[in-house]
Amino acid sequence: MSFSVYLSGEIHTDWRDEIKRGAKEAGLDIEFTSAVTDHDASDAAGDHLGEESSQFWRDHKSAKVNAIRTKTLIEMADLVVVRFGDKYKQWNAAFDAGYCAALDKPYVTLHGEEIVHPLKEVDAAAQAWATSTDQVVEILKYITRA
Repeated sequence: MSFSVYLSGEIHTDWRDEIKRGAKEAGLDIEFTSAVTDHDASDAAGDHLGEESSQFWRDHKSAKVNAIRTKTLIEMADLVVVRFGDKYKQWNAAFDAGYCAALDKPYVTLHGEEIVHPLKEVDAAAQAWATSTDQVVEILKYITRA
């Protein structure tokens, strides 16, 4: 069974690679997509549209350009995995989870126990909460089995 999985959230660790590696080792037919994970490139996504005098407007333009990719890939995905790290607040990840919930798009959250409370509403709408990439791979194995 071919499956499309969008990997959303935290960009400072190799969790995406761990999931991709686990899926490949399990022989799963999964296409993985994600937002642009190069922080500087993402911040500059709208710079080609003209210089701004305010950081707000620079961020606003880049957010809109980034949203073209994010919105399209989330809508095309069969499942979204939303990773919340413990070091940074990932407002974009929370937004992606909310977008999934609004679309009735299945998503799995991936985060540690120390942030269960602030993510209680996000987790309540998710189809599963995982604490490790191995758990995510096990979910992928199960849902793609013939």
